[in-house]
Amino acid sequence: MADILVGVRAWQVPEAAEAIEPMVGPETFAVPLQNGLEAPTHLSKAIGSEHVFGGLCRIVAMKAGPGHIRHVALGPYIAFGELNNQPSERARLLQDAFTKAGVTCDIPANIHVAMWEKFLFIASYSGVAAATRAPASVIRSVPETRKMLEGAASEIIKVAHARKIPLRKDLIESTMAFIDNLGFESTASMQRDIMNGLPSELSEQLGAVVRLGQEVGVETPIISCMYSSLLPRELRARGKMEF
Repeated sequence: MADILVGVRAWQVPEAAEAIEPMVGPETFAVPLQNGLEAPTHLSKAIGSEHVFGGLCRIVAMKAGPGHIRHVALGPYIAFGELNNQPSERARLLQDAFTKAGVTCDIPANIHVAMWEKFLFIASYSGVAAATRAPASVIRSVPETRKMLEGAASEIIKVAHARKIPLRKDLIESTMAFIDNLGFESTASMQRDIMNGLPSELSEQLGAVVRLGQEVGVETPIISCMYSSLLPRELRARGKMEF
């Protein structure tokens, strides 16, 4: 058995999936650890869903320089599981390997719920942070931006429920409590990329909420507004627009 950890940015997954395809044998499986929800779908199209897990990670880290990653907050955490949510020996063996290496990891009862819970946090927080260019301490303390955060999270809840994802009732409250405990100067990776003029996960985070909502007839006005407002900068970063 061999496993492949997919650690690229969410927008790089389709290209990574093509590179992974020649490595896949009968017992190979890939574990995507991106922000967002669509990495398992991209990988499944390239290598087959039987070779793909759902997965996520939690850590606040950034590239400080060539070969230098700065870990600024949160104990590293990984969760993964079979897409059909059934227990499996290969998942258990991977969990054992991570545990022996000192990495906190989990196999949730429902990996899709776990991914949506992470997605609700990262998409709402990243969107408001990128739109305001402000750190966590500011956007959670200004009443207007705090209300934006809660409203964005509520829109994601509505999309998830319309897609039959049973998110728990207190998720917005627990997400806001998590944001309240982030470091004073904490920023989101999508926010940093946009502020630095780099390609970002805008489409995979805010754009995904808009797309997934449209598919089930759920309007997402707050997130749609943030997405549309940030899109010109994203197009410029990708060389598709000059201004």
